[in-house]
Amino acid sequence: MKLVYRYRVKSQTGLLNQQSRTVNFVWNYCNERQKDALRFNRRWHTGFDLIKLTTGCSKELGLHSGTVNDVCQQYAKSRAQSHRPYLRYRGRKSLGWVPLKGRELKREGNAFRFAGNTFRVFYSRPLPEGKILDGTNFSRDRRGNWFLNITLEVVEPPARVPVCAIGIDFGLKDFATLSNGDKIASPQIYREAEATLAMAQRACKRRRVKAIHAKIANRRHDFLHKLSIRLVRDFDYIVVGNIHAAALAKTSMAKSVLDAGWSSLRNQLAYKAVKHGAWFEEVDERFTTQICSNCGAMPDSRPKGIADLGVRAWRCSDCGAEHDRDLNAALNILRRGRATLAAGIPVP
Repeated sequence: MKLVYRYRVKSQTGLLNQQSRTVNFVWNYCNERQKDALRFNRRWHTGFDLIKLTTGCSKELGLHSGTVNDVCQQYAKSRAQSHRPYLRYRGRKSLGWVPLKGRELKREGNAFRFAGNTFRVFYSRPLPEGKILDGTNFSRDRRGNWFLNITLEVVEPPARVPVCAIGIDFGLKDFATLSNGDKIASPQIYREAEATLAMAQRACKRRRVKAIHAKIANRRHDFLHKLSIRLVRDFDYIVVGNIHAAALAKTSMAKSVLDAGWSSLRNQLAYKAVKHGAWFEEVDERFTTQICSNCGAMPDSRPKGIADLGVRAWRCSDCGAEHDRDLNAALNILRRGRATLAAGIPVP
């Protein structure tokens, strides 16, 4: 199992700023060579071809040879994934990034050593024993803070017996409704800071705007991490609906949808379930609000489509059961997950 541990860097930030500019230079060089191949109808460069073209330049550039190789390989990989003949140039507005080989990073107490330099970090949590893999890198955020992202290979714990299960229905009025009847209130972090952010933007205070955005992101991450770890520890089997957040972000509900962070929570539940031996399943949530969780029918009295989004409670005309819209959806999501579990799903 692969995990990424993130630490904020205390020292050598000036060196990292300089190296990130050099990394951008190598990236732009790879982009130029790719354009040359297109201009002269030559074979497109692979990552290994770009490594050959940059061999011997590490000392002159002041970068570790493994860093130069990683930049070349990442450029070729990104170009292939985007299905584009070439990519954008990296300039001043690009976030800082310095990749490195995992075997080149050495532990030194609560600090780390790379390429003859010692990087002291805020050791917020202990780093478990394990092999440091490639993909480890230094990255810079919008506020100029540098972070060390360590990709680590650890032993995967055994999966727990799925005894206690829960279904989760995401929403905007309530952030999530659980199948046991609990409702998690939406924190509306962006909405709370919207007025302050607007004032800073109108005053053209760029640093203040960045600080507000960073605070919003940090508060949202803190809320989602605390919620996801609580769910993983309390329940053995977690089922969520495959709500299409990207499509809803193109509607009039865009701000509220993006502020909720449903996709981030699903990603956190997926990897934390593996880490803690729990089960995680994502099921199709179509018609979960319209199907009666008591009799399984789709009665005529059910809420239909976008026009009935305001209907929060309804009565089944077939069996007479009264439903809370979100709780009914969570129960149906859990039932679909249990059906998948009974058919046999792979161990996370």
